[in-house]
Amino acid sequence: MYSKVHSVGIKGVEGVPILVEADVSEGLPGFSMVGYLSSEVKEAQDRVRTALKNSGFRLPARKITINLSPADIRKEGTAFDLPIAVAILTASGMIAPGALIDSVISGELGLDGQIKPVRGALSITLAAKKDGKRQCFLPRENVREGLVIEGIEIIGVDHLKDLTDLLNFPEKQRADCHGNEWLKGQEEFYGADFSEIGGQLLLRRATEVAVAGMHNILYIGPAGTGKTMLAKRIPTIMPSLSLEEAVEISKIYSVCGLLSQERPLMTIRPFRSPHHTISPTALAGGGRIPKPGEISLASGGVLFLDELPEFEKNTIEILRQPLEERKITVSRMFGAYEFPADFMMAAAMNPCACGFFPDRTRCRCSEQQVRKYLSRISKPLLDRIDICAESGAVTYEELQENKGGESSASIRARVEGARRIQKKRFEGQGMHFNSSMKKAQIREFCSLGKKEQEFLKSVYENLGLSVRGYEKILKVSRTIADLEGCDIIKKDHLAEAVGLRSLEGKYWGGIYGQS
Repeated sequence: MYSKVHSVGIKGVEGVPILVEADVSEGLPGFSMVGYLSSEVKEAQDRVRTALKNSGFRLPARKITINLSPADIRKEGTAFDLPIAVAILTASGMIAPGALIDSVISGELGLDGQIKPVRGALSITLAAKKDGKRQCFLPRENVREGLVIEGIEIIGVDHLKDLTDLLNFPEKQRADCHGNEWLKGQEEFYGADFSEIGGQLLLRRATEVAVAGMHNILYIGPAGTGKTMLAKRIPTIMPSLSLEEAVEISKIYSVCGLLSQERPLMTIRPFRSPHHTISPTALAGGGRIPKPGEISLASGGVLFLDELPEFEKNTIEILRQPLEERKITVSRMFGAYEFPADFMMAAAMNPCACGFFPDRTRCRCSEQQVRKYLSRISKPLLDRIDICAESGAVTYEELQENKGGESSASIRARVEGARRIQKKRFEGQGMHFNSSMKKAQIREFCSLGKKEQEFLKSVYENLGLSVRGYEKILKVSRTIADLEGCDIIKKDHLAEAVGLRSLEGKYWGGIYGQS
């Protein structure tokens, strides 16, 4: 007999509908599987055969053929164990085929028939819903992930025998939940606030501008001046996640196995801070079975690179393409995998190895040593950083201030206002932030008055700006104007944007020339 079971595979972070077909026919007893399978999927035949035996199912000595289609998509992971077992039981007449028409099944089998959790349950459930299925059978441990997606019934199962009973007797089926109302109890909590930072008004303002327009930012200054402390608070002034954003971020963490059963939905902006010893693969993603890397785990939030010059040069150079395209493609012999990379990059560094340049009363580095240290950051990577802010020493009076600075909530309110302006401005144009503007949008939305044009011309000629540097000043000034609710860019906005770019020339001007 022939049977088919609907399942879902994972490619990148997206679910792909997979049809598991089984044929049990006369002939020499055997078990064969086809359909562009990885080694883990090929091993399923031993797990399935043993699980069926230990669950009390006696299969006739016949030829069993399993096909996973479409054949041009590589099947990976252990989530096909359960649909393969169900397909065999259906083809053997032990499960009514009508129960499988509008259902998706996914799960790993233990040798005793127990159903084990799988990675990517969120992507599996979302793909099942998009494919028009009514219900999804998942391992019990994955149920809360599945419940995040509305519009599809989620049924948790613990054992192969329990699943066959549910399929043969549909009246016993009970969806674990029909909605995600329980998610309303998930609170947004960061455990940090901008009010805890005293002083550093320039860094605070630069950070606000950067977040408002999703501009990449570099903090430079002596050690111990609050660069890392401030960077860790960036997510607290970013707008709250919408449910759609939370699902997209959670899909990435689900595929990586980083979602807990208690917290199956990301409700706060990611903040990823990899150590400078990280490998290129861990940063970009990849591996034998490609998985998302740190830049994908930071999507929707912040990727913070502390001690930027200490990273291997070939590692941080990987960032150049994702920072432009907001995605990364990992190519392997078995195909290409696309992962999201829509993050804001924040980086921090000392100006020299000892950390005190250009204060020659404290810095003992030679000019050559300083140049060598700064040159670890390439010009192409610097060109992708919109804002460069310098941290100064915090005074004793600022350190003793009890009231602290402005709270994250009040800063966030201004950021949200600027984001709403940008959302309306770029509606239908495939972008959301000022930092993503191309030449056409810059011409349309960054037009200047006569006084402003004269000022920017003077800056362009005196500083020897490149075209990219000129465009970045316009983008940042547009964001500053949005924070003030101004429709036009004024001279003050341009002056502040120029100030947020000038440090690049101060530190790297003698190495790469002005930008």
